Amino acid sequence: MSKIGKINISIPEKVKVALAGNILNIEGPLGKKSLDIDLNTFKLEIKEGKEISIEPKKIDQNTKRLWGMNRSLINNAVIGSSEGYQKILELVGVGYRASLKGKQLNLQLGYSHDINFDIPEGIKIEVEKQTTLKISGADKQLVGDVVSKIKTLRKIEPYKGKGIREKGQYILKKEGKKK
Repeated sequence: MSKIGKINISIPEKVKVALAGNILNIEGPLGKKSLDIDLNTFKLEIKEGKEISIEPKKIDQNTKRLWGMNRSLINNAVIGSSEGYQKILELVGVGYRASLKGKQLNLQLGYSHDINFDIPEGIKIEVEKQTTLKISGADKQLVGDVVSKIKTLRKIEPYKGKGIREKGQYILKKEGKKK
């Protein structure tokens, strides 16, 4: 039995959930999300617009694996459409700065040139200070993907700790050369 799959998903008041064929439509104040659910394998119940439960029709190794994953995907879509997801990035280094120019994020990361990062649809980036970025959106996967792409523009250097990091991320610093 799946520990995560057994837990019912509660639906907030602002969110509307509808099942049309194999597609589960979730609509909330922050956005819409459509999920493709395999109804041959799983039985999906929406109880009075308050709870969603998902159960496999027959339990075997494959359905056990997919049960918890499908429940988590539905839960992430419900949370994303009602509250949204956000991550905070910090730029650490001398002269490292960020600014918004229309639909692009302009980053100065110690290279000889500026880096212009195109902001994808459904993602909102705020530059709080010049060294702090707040990335938010309704899709958990898309927010994590954008954060990952921005972090790869300047990886964290292990001796001084310079680079782009998430807020609260611990960096294991190496010891320098000794005489």
